[in-house]
Amino acid sequence: MDRVRTPDERFADLPDFPYVSKYAQVSDPTGGETLRMAYLDEGPSDAEVVVLLHGEPTWSYLYRFMIPGLVDAGRRVVVPDLVGFGRSDKPTPRHEYTYARHVEWTRELLFTHLDLTDVTFFGQDWGSLVGLRLVGEHPERFARVALSNGGLPTGDERASDAFLAWQEFSQNAAELPIGRIISGGCVNRLSDEVIAAYDAPFPDESYKEGAREFPRLVPTSTDDPAHDANVAAWKVLARFTKPFLLSFSDGEPITRGGDKKFLCDVPGTKNQAHTTIEGGGHFVQEEKGRELADVVNGFIDAT
Repeated sequence: MDRVRTPDERFADLPDFPYVSKYAQVSDPTGGETLRMAYLDEGPSDAEVVVLLHGEPTWSYLYRFMIPGLVDAGRRVVVPDLVGFGRSDKPTPRHEYTYARHVEWTRELLFTHLDLTDVTFFGQDWGSLVGLRLVGEHPERFARVALSNGGLPTGDERASDAFLAWQEFSQNAAELPIGRIISGGCVNRLSDEVIAAYDAPFPDESYKEGAREFPRLVPTSTDDPAHDANVAAWKVLARFTKPFLLSFSDGEPITRGGDKKFLCDVPGTKNQAHTTIEGGGHFVQEEKGRELADVVNGFIDAT
């Protein structure tokens, strides 16, 4: 599998990001050399672990405002860079990115290399699509789930107009301006320095094949390759009685209303302190990360 790796100097002196990545080798499904997957691992190694999964087209930088509050509360915080993003390797043939492979790469990192158990999982955007599949396939590994601005589509539901517009743009734009896209998904425009930090993993368009492909991998029809696996995960979630918290933001156009299916179908959502994050856009961690850390800490303490 052909891949590129972002030069280290692209990550120097990023604002509010003092964290040092660790690395694990995950399998190349084509049978070639392994891929390098990056992750942050902060806090005491023997503490209760919180896994934070980012979405499209962000990377672990998105969680820089959540990590300190969780670590200060005594948690261990693990934040992967999904393959194709951040400091992780980036396959260059776009067809090498599949939903199933993202699940397997993340499974290998979290469960084979790190052997994490009793996990509190927090996911948003594609972080929820990958993480909830892992919850559905390995519920014994998880102690609780918190979700914001995400879901687990099967292709049976109608995609929102906002998502379909984004999907079309991602495939047809001559240039994918990563940092500006993320800024556009926030309530307030991000500073030039923060926009540059989100651009850092992608020196040119050849590094963006994963970011280009992710929108196409969201199931939007029942013949999608991920349909059956996601339906199977929902069947497990329908029996998931461990605590399950929803914390969607009020300024979210893409997944607005997506919390209703979880509230109806996942028994673990009953009697939880679900909250709406006010003043947050799609990338709610960027603008409301400290508040989200407080929500997750309260959720863990209460359950």
